[in-house]
Amino acid sequence: MVDPAIGYLRDYVAIPSVNPMGRTDLPPEIVGEAAFAEHLLEQLRGLSIDATRVGSAQRPSVVAEVNAAEGGGDTVLVASHLDTVPVDGMEISPFDPAVEGGRLYGRGSCDTKAGMAALVAALERVLERGVLRRNLILVGEADEELGSQGVRDVLAALDNRRPDWVLATEPTELRVVTCHKGVVHVRMEARGRACHASNPSEGSNAIVLLSRAALALDSLAASLSNRRDPELGPATLSVGVMRGGHAPNVVPDHAHLVADRRLLPGESLAGVRAEFEQALADAGISESVEITACSLEKPTLSTARDHPAVLCCTRALVATGQKGERSGVAFGTDAGVFEGAGLPGVVVGPGSILRAHTAREYVEIDQVEAMTAFFVELLSGN
Repeated sequence: MVDPAIGYLRDYVAIPSVNPMGRTDLPPEIVGEAAFAEHLLEQLRGLSIDATRVGSAQRPSVVAEVNAAEGGGDTVLVASHLDTVPVDGMEISPFDPAVEGGRLYGRGSCDTKAGMAALVAALERVLERGVLRRNLILVGEADEELGSQGVRDVLAALDNRRPDWVLATEPTELRVVTCHKGVVHVRMEARGRACHASNPSEGSNAIVLLSRAALALDSLAASLSNRRDPELGPATLSVGVMRGGHAPNVVPDHAHLVADRRLLPGESLAGVRAEFEQALADAGISESVEITACSLEKPTLSTARDHPAVLCCTRALVATGQKGERSGVAFGTDAGVFEGAGLPGVVVGPGSILRAHTAREYVEIDQVEAMTAFFVELLSGN
């Protein structure tokens, strides 16, 4: 018998829900979570589940609550984000899910529509059998891939209805992730002076200034490699965006870059900014290159290994034939955002992070089926 989760996953992948990531050049018909959110709402309501849309019309999140008989036990919030990264450079049809060699291909198949498909399929099975033993808040959040606005919308909608713990369904190959790095984005802008390129000495080239800043950050990144967490590895820094200039025959008066800084537990936003400012000062360019934004996109996650979230998930995995391994990861998730709001939790999901965001994104079908079995056990067990 084919797990219904695979059919649900094919339906989900076929619905574009691309996070624009600040871009304005994407086809409007593939941008935003609205179509996927509407599909999920109708699916949940078909199971007689009270589900609502929260947030903006184009970037909505979904919240559904299901309570066990007589109040049940504890309450878990399971969050699986609705958005995907863009599809530039994909070598497969991103929204035409294909099954081949035990894998399901398509944008979002791994990150993280498989997690939602497994949850819905498991919940359907548990409700049919009447064995729900744990209260559930099901969340499909928008904007995980950039600013986590969906989490903030969900928290505002929940108000005082707070779960005991959170599970985020990012791809972990069915390991229980108890800690991960945080994410800070830093924007720098270089100010030059424009002039005709035939006489460049009359101007000041903002791209050259910004290049010096990028090299300064590269040196900072090398020094960060010595700052290590025993489980998460080193703090990291990468320049991901660099833009500037108007035309080949104009000395540019403005350029900017955006850097990605991965935090270890104990590091702070203020500390990151101070490091970047010092790097500019050491390079002698602090008067010409300015930090215009320094924002915490995803906080770190650091959940004790004896926390009920960890123990419950480990038991459910072992009960369904998995190893119940625990680990930390380098990538950030909305579990860190929930933790920052006082809601501790873990990350568990099918598939590998090495497949996420790739030109041939896929998830292993047997991992989706195993995730469904895990959710059945988690919702119906102790």
